[in-house]
Amino acid sequence: MTVTLNDFLPSRKKIIEESLPNFIKYLEAPETLKESMLYSLNAGGKRLRPILVLATLQAYGKNEELGIAVGCAIEMLHTYSLIHDDLPCMDDDDLRRGKPTNHKVFGEALAVLAGDGLLTQCFSVIVNEKNPEVTAEMKIRLISEFVKAAGPEGMVGGQVLDMEAETKTLTLPELEYVHENKTAKLLMFSIIAGAILADASESDIQYLRTFAFHLGIAFQIRDDILDIEGNEELIGKRVGSDSSNEKTTYPSLLTMSGAKEKLAEHIAEAKSALRNVTADASLLEEICDLIASRDH
Repeated sequence: MTVTLNDFLPSRKKIIEESLPNFIKYLEAPETLKESMLYSLNAGGKRLRPILVLATLQAYGKNEELGIAVGCAIEMLHTYSLIHDDLPCMDDDDLRRGKPTNHKVFGEALAVLAGDGLLTQCFSVIVNEKNPEVTAEMKIRLISEFVKAAGPEGMVGGQVLDMEAETKTLTLPELEYVHENKTAKLLMFSIIAGAILADASESDIQYLRTFAFHLGIAFQIRDDILDIEGNEELIGKRVGSDSSNEKTTYPSLLTMSGAKEKLAEHIAEAKSALRNVTADASLLEEICDLIASRDH
């Protein structure tokens, strides 16, 4: 029986949110550090990245339990990036997901260390996965892909490019390159991780990379639109920060209607790539529509 998105999202989000604290609370580490790490991990959010891991496994008819640890590892890394993004030396934000940011509660030094802790611990989560269906070869490939998506060749590099682009006007290819690294590659890894765990063919993995690239860029375009049109209460952080930081965004470069057209183009390209995959990708297609229309 095909699972509907309305059923899938809340049920899988619940599974991830129940699993996440277990990877932190039993660590032999200072309680203040664990408290700071858990504060941001438990702050909520869409849990889109781990949900994409589970949705990809579901598309291949595989046991979704195979993806829980990897999904939690991705959410841990994503959360570290948000803690560091919010710091005064970066975006200097006071709110995240409707709550005071980590450094506002625990101070800057502990917030930095909480982010460091989540970043390093997330790799241990993958290595220590006990399910025998997750082979050593899978773990090696997962970690290799994860490092590339999250490190200097991915998210961290994208953050640097984004920072250096402040007060500059980027061309469309330059802006897309920033967001491919800053946003799309971690979303891409979430989908590729599910495909690796599902033992998908290399041909399918390449089509899924194309799908995930366009999905990631669409996600960022929608973020840029919400920074202008969004409801601060729904988003859980201040809007208008891109304009105040003089960042080039899709609306500033293409106009708002042009940004919405570009969003629709990337969603169409994502769906086109999905049609080549030898799996039931209906749920992933529904996620495309969700990302295109989300309000937070």
